[in-house]
Amino acid sequence: MKAAFVVFHRLTSLDFVGFYDPITRLKSMKILQDFDWRLCSTTRSVVDDRGLAMEATAVEEPLDSYDMLFVPGGIGTRDLRYDRGFIDWLKTARAVPLKVSVCTGALLMGAAGFLQGRRATTHPGAYKELEPYCGEVVRERVVDEGDVITAGGVSASIDLGLHVVQRLAGADARQRIAAQMDYPYLAAIRP
Repeated sequence: MKAAFVVFHRLTSLDFVGFYDPITRLKSMKILQDFDWRLCSTTRSVVDDRGLAMEATAVEEPLDSYDMLFVPGGIGTRDLRYDRGFIDWLKTARAVPLKVSVCTGALLMGAAGFLQGRRATTHPGAYKELEPYCGEVVRERVVDEGDVITAGGVSASIDLGLHVVQRLAGADARQRIAAQMDYPYLAAIRP
């Protein structure tokens, strides 16, 4: 299992870390030994919306060789959804079997065409912005459409991460990781 974690300028770090933490525990807690990931971007360094810098491990590499794509949100998504170069790069993930976003990362997934005709969610403040990109905006914390999963605002990233843990490794893995994180708020996901 190989995951591409997309990072970009003016992302919201909690969107990223809230998902990254439970998902990468699949490997650190020896649940899925073959789980691997890379931080993917169109630039080597990115700075979040408050000044925290991150370094990408894969720059401008096509995303089609990954098993999972994760796109966080942040104020940077508002401009990036119109950035043809960035969206064309994101479109290289079309064949990726599982595409996941949190918060306004859904706007980027939508701009790349991954949400057409699907139910999706995003930060409550961006529901209107999401409407043109999907079949239906759903006001839920996590919306699982099989090969595409979207989640609501910032803190929903933790629930999203635990939901994907369960999809990949089962309910016991989700419970173990949530307990290790001291996270007792396991939101139920409606089909």
